[in-house]
Amino acid sequence: MATHIVLVENYKDWNPHYSEALVVTAKDYVAHQEYLKIKDIKIVNLCRSYRYLSLGYYCSLLAEARRHKVVPSVKTINDLSSKSIYSLNVEDLDVSIQKSLKKRTKHLAETATSFDYMIYFGQCEENDLQELARQLFDMFRCPILKVEFRFQGKWNIFAIKPSYVHNLMQGQETIFFQSFNDYLTKRWQTPKVKSKEKYDLAILYNPAEQLPPSNQRSLQKFIKIGKKLDVNVDLIEKKDYSKLAEYDALFIRETTRINHHTFRFAKKAENEGMVVIDDPDSIVKCTNKVYLFEILSANKVPVPKTVLLQKKDINRIIKALELKFSYPIVLKIPDSSFSRGVVKADNLDELKEITSRLFEESDLILAQEFLYTSFDWRIGILNRVPIYACQYFMSKKHWQIIQHGPDGRFTGGDFKTFHVEDVPQDVIYIAVKAANLIGNGLYGVDLKQTDKGVLVMEINDNPTIDIGVEDGCLGDKLYRIIIEEFIRRLNMKNGEKHEK
Repeated sequence: MATHIVLVENYKDWNPHYSEALVVTAKDYVAHQEYLKIKDIKIVNLCRSYRYLSLGYYCSLLAEARRHKVVPSVKTINDLSSKSIYSLNVEDLDVSIQKSLKKRTKHLAETATSFDYMIYFGQCEENDLQELARQLFDMFRCPILKVEFRFQGKWNIFAIKPSYVHNLMQGQETIFFQSFNDYLTKRWQTPKVKSKEKYDLAILYNPAEQLPPSNQRSLQKFIKIGKKLDVNVDLIEKKDYSKLAEYDALFIRETTRINHHTFRFAKKAENEGMVVIDDPDSIVKCTNKVYLFEILSANKVPVPKTVLLQKKDINRIIKALELKFSYPIVLKIPDSSFSRGVVKADNLDELKEITSRLFEESDLILAQEFLYTSFDWRIGILNRVPIYACQYFMSKKHWQIIQHGPDGRFTGGDFKTFHVEDVPQDVIYIAVKAANLIGNGLYGVDLKQTDKGVLVMEINDNPTIDIGVEDGCLGDKLYRIIIEEFIRRLNMKNGEKHEK
């Protein structure tokens, strides 16, 4: 039987009269590596906040990296942080909402036109709202939810927000305690995604982006190859969000982030049953270096020596780092990209200044040993198969591939493209092993060849594909491989639908 662990930020949040459970502080769960070795664990994350990059957010992120089942999941946290996303889901609940609130509608003159109620692991205090509570919990698996209703011609869900155990009133603690016990005995399931069938592909891009995953020439190449394969390819932008459901597949060619419209597009595409690359799960995993470090380490994929730093006494952190690393030391915020948010400290003063500054952005940061190589390997992998290989050389007189200037300008290093079969076998093997831990999407795995062996530096969920660079060996075939993968996935969905 699986072990249940309750995560709290303060032991006082878990009152003595609650059921006996294995209660662990969030900081201990994040910091102690022994949790990497424990299998078959179910995590109930009761931190005081699930805000993006907060300690509560990281607990769910690392639980998933450690292959622990967790509520709330990172997907749920991100869904609840965006009204534009959860409103898409609750549209299907309209019949249930009106049925559950039928009595309130009849007596509207005697009751308020707005109210809220709490859901505890899918249960609530009002019998009339119990079925609706279960449905909402199935959509948003969060321990405690606060649902706000407003009457505007009919009852509508105005907001769904997470609530927290340390804020519970005395009367609320009883139902929380009962619901918690009931929930531990149930099977933890993931809702299925609906499917649909069409052959139109939308490519999301940003014409103003300085460092896009694909430039205009390569985007036009996708359109041209798609036409040859009987796939209609359209370029769409952020303003086309409402049109997304007109397509049956989405290819994101804009730099992805969690608190960003790229993630909202990916999530909506998934909810609509579309084929989507990058899928939301890959975006969540790849855009956060804390998750990547955890999952790679847990699966014995070689990575540089890395330490996870929590927001606390800076002086104590500095002393610990100087014992483990020699200068320079590389510091990273979790969701850095294109060499941004990755900083090198050459001495003690720089280390103090950089750590203080980065902790203003994130509760956790990464410290990593500095390993200089003249180039990084990038292995492009699609559906668990390597499809291209490049060497990206460091920018001239700089330690990174891209050098960002104080004026916003940037310079990049040179490159060299290889056929996959010409790349050292250990580079390919480690790259595929790393990408397979994320999923079956399109990934770019960055690796260094060092005297310590081949080390994985990063996994990108929307790797660069530009004419003359990544397609240097395959040419049009590279674009064809990617479009054909969309077709394969669409055909699989259609086949599944016809069999039902």
